[in-house]
Amino acid sequence: MESDTWALLQALMSLRKTTPPEYPHPGDLLAINPYTPPATLANSIMHGSPLLSALVVVREWLHDSAPFPAAPGATNGYWRFTRNAVLQGKRTGRMGVGLVGELDPDAASREAKDGKGLTPDDAAYEKTVLQALYAHVRAGQLDEAVDLCRRSQQPWRAASIRGALLFQWHAIANEPRDENAMEDEDADDSQQWRGNVRRRMWKNTCERVALNQDLPSAERALYAALAPSAVTSIVLKAHCRTWEDHLWALVSVACEERLSAGLAKIERECFWEGGLGALEDGATTTSDGQVPDLGDEESWEEDVLQTLGALADVQVADGAPADHPYHISQLHIILDRTDELLESFANGLQEGLYLSAPEYPAMTRFFAHLCLFLQMIDMPVSPYAIQIILEAYLQVLENAGQRDLIAMYAGALGDNAVERYALFLTSLELSGDANERRLALTRAKDHGLDVERVAVVTAERTIEKAFTILPPAKGPLPSIVGLEPAPTDPEWLLLRSIEWTTFFESTYDTALEQANVILRYFLGRGRLQLAKNLLEMLPPELGTLQDPEDQATEYMHYRQFFGVWETFARVVECQALEQPQMNKETRVAWLNDYKGLIEQAREDTIKLLTTDWLTSELEVKNSDRRRRDLVRIRQIYIPELIIRLHSILVNSRSRIHENIKHALSLVNIVADSRYRLYDDFSSQDGRRLGDYLGAVRQAVLAGLEGGGSDPFRVLSL
Repeated sequence: MESDTWALLQALMSLRKTTPPEYPHPGDLLAINPYTPPATLANSIMHGSPLLSALVVVREWLHDSAPFPAAPGATNGYWRFTRNAVLQGKRTGRMGVGLVGELDPDAASREAKDGKGLTPDDAAYEKTVLQALYAHVRAGQLDEAVDLCRRSQQPWRAASIRGALLFQWHAIANEPRDENAMEDEDADDSQQWRGNVRRRMWKNTCERVALNQDLPSAERALYAALAPSAVTSIVLKAHCRTWEDHLWALVSVACEERLSAGLAKIERECFWEGGLGALEDGATTTSDGQVPDLGDEESWEEDVLQTLGALADVQVADGAPADHPYHISQLHIILDRTDELLESFANGLQEGLYLSAPEYPAMTRFFAHLCLFLQMIDMPVSPYAIQIILEAYLQVLENAGQRDLIAMYAGALGDNAVERYALFLTSLELSGDANERRLALTRAKDHGLDVERVAVVTAERTIEKAFTILPPAKGPLPSIVGLEPAPTDPEWLLLRSIEWTTFFESTYDTALEQANVILRYFLGRGRLQLAKNLLEMLPPELGTLQDPEDQATEYMHYRQFFGVWETFARVVECQALEQPQMNKETRVAWLNDYKGLIEQAREDTIKLLTTDWLTSELEVKNSDRRRRDLVRIRQIYIPELIIRLHSILVNSRSRIHENIKHALSLVNIVADSRYRLYDDFSSQDGRRLGDYLGAVRQAVLAGLEGGGSDPFRVLSL
């Protein structure tokens, strides 16, 4: 059904979107040549009516999509069993009971009143042939129907079927044709006339056959199909089983009635319709140059459209019902109401009417493709409908895991394309690695999306999503002593959100700002390892950015902090390498390394403490949240750096005697009002200024270990 719907759409849109060739009016053709064949006149009538042209296309589509006719089986000759029985009866003088006495084609219907008929085998075969002939006519296969009649030894029925063809004679038609077509026709001996010269009489006979109650229903349906009209429509509709059958019957009647009415209007000017008298009458009726009126086109169109609209409620015996989505779509396409169709489907999606339907994914795909197709051929489509339908289909693709298609359909959303594709990428969360994320952005570029904008929006939405799950960085200051717990999925999501803006240099400025946001959160939560992992993920080019200045400075301060923190870790590692069994040379080498690392840690820490670490950003106009985050980070790590440096210096005094002096000198830096480091101490255990002063007191006492009573003597050594 979907394939048939696309075939209908292609056929009708080709007709509606192309400029049709100009065809002369039938009256003009007859004024030039009163011998113009009816087939040529019918062609002119058809092209003069856009609706009739569309209905002819629909009828051809219905022919192409009709079920393939079933063969009636091997022929037994013309009523073979009945013929043998009749001949046997004539020889013996005893005719079979209930058997026809003649073998002419009308014998069965003529003697049916007397209760006579064919033998059961012949009657069954006759019914099968009639059904097959009807199926051929339903599929527009008149030639195949004629061949079947001849194979069944019913040439008289073949002749009656060929009567449906309009009379044509190219030699006198005055039709514009190219030379190749003329050569082909000459080769086919097409100078001969074809079709039915007396088609009007034939049609009246077919109507009488169709309305004859004494004939089998299959035969009545066959002739009603050959000559569809308002008179035979009841018979034809009674034989319709599917919705497509009802549509075909209606369209066939409408086309035939319009052509018949058009030919009837000009019969006085046409030799083939009015005879020799038409030539004389035509000379007088057309001498004033007036083109004959072919009838009320507007009234006919209203009647046809109203009748077509009634198909939305027709009851069917077989196949999909009239309210099936594809039948609704086909009817709207025929009526040229695709905008109304899409808006109706979009409203249904908004109301959630189709979600539980088993065909929901397929129908959503069809309507999404219909939106795109109509856009491509510049047909008017509601932007609202496109937005809703494509959004629904994107959700179907996401649920099906068809990631490679999403960028293509998101690109059709216009102004919302970037936001929608970014929403999809955000929904991937941790399911893809960096290479897969880069590929997803490449697909966006391939389908015309602003890939840099997609990357930025995706990162923003991912950060927002992570922050809605993660606990805020506030409350008591976290402990940074001991092993950190394993990262949670939301923390990994926040960490990896930075990947989106690190694929392109053009988004590095955004990556810088987002990296600072993430670092502030991790450091404010005491998640040092995650913050370190983030820094290792970032491209080194971020450290060279100068603008915006406050963001660049903040980022530089974070790198400075981790440089100091790494040095502390190396001091601990080096201290652990000391062994009692070291020889003199090894101990000297180790001591030099140990002393160098402690000196580096002391210099780097003092540089950090005395260079407005994360305080210059506080002076810039920032949001309250950023100011709170920076103050919190200083309260967590400034006391920790001071106490750790003090502890390292004091604990190493036995090996590096001057370190006790450096430890006591650090007090002056902490107390210096220029740096206000004392403000960063809090009231929590381990971070109180009193805790540090207690450690200083122990250092002073340690300075007296060498003798003497002056606690400040070590400062002058």
